[in-house]
Amino acid sequence: MSSTPIQAFPTIDGVYTVPIKAYVDARGQFMETFRREWFPWVNWEKIQHNRSDSKAGVLRGLHYHFWQIDYWYVSKGIIRVGMVDLRPSSPTYLQAATLEMGDSNNIGLFIPIGVAHGFLALTDCILTYVVNNYYNGGVDERGVLWNDPTLGIDWQITNEPIISERDQTNRLLKDIPADELPT
Repeated sequence: MSSTPIQAFPTIDGVYTVPIKAYVDARGQFMETFRREWFPWVNWEKIQHNRSDSKAGVLRGLHYHFWQIDYWYVSKGIIRVGMVDLRPSSPTYLQAATLEMGDSNNIGLFIPIGVAHGFLALTDCILTYVVNNYYNGGVDERGVLWNDPTLGIDWQITNEPIISERDQTNRLLKDIPADELPT
């Protein structure tokens, strides 16, 4: 396999997309969805691979990390990703963006530390993701309310989403103490 070039996401600094090429023949298809070498600046020593299955209408997030990078790939279905840069030192601080991934947009998505992220399942979907540090939710993962009006994420929601109890208790950005936000 040849190396796949990553592409800088235009709205949020440090976010990248990776075009995924499918090799199709009479038997089916093959896709290379992740390579450590695509992101040489990341230490992938403590790699963990996860899978999230969601029904259409489920909204997960917004979550952000202090020590963990995410790399997402949708292997089935379509999601709308919502992101906002929470890093005060970033040139794109507080900029928000959405992006559709999955069947109609076969890409990988690299999300750096300090960028809040979540997704709305537009169809039943399977999201797989690689992280560069083992999960430690009580220490590393935090949340901000998915529909905080100050974030300005355009989810394009027409029906009330299905949200976990945990994500329903996420706070507005203005109510999160500075020591619980990325630096």
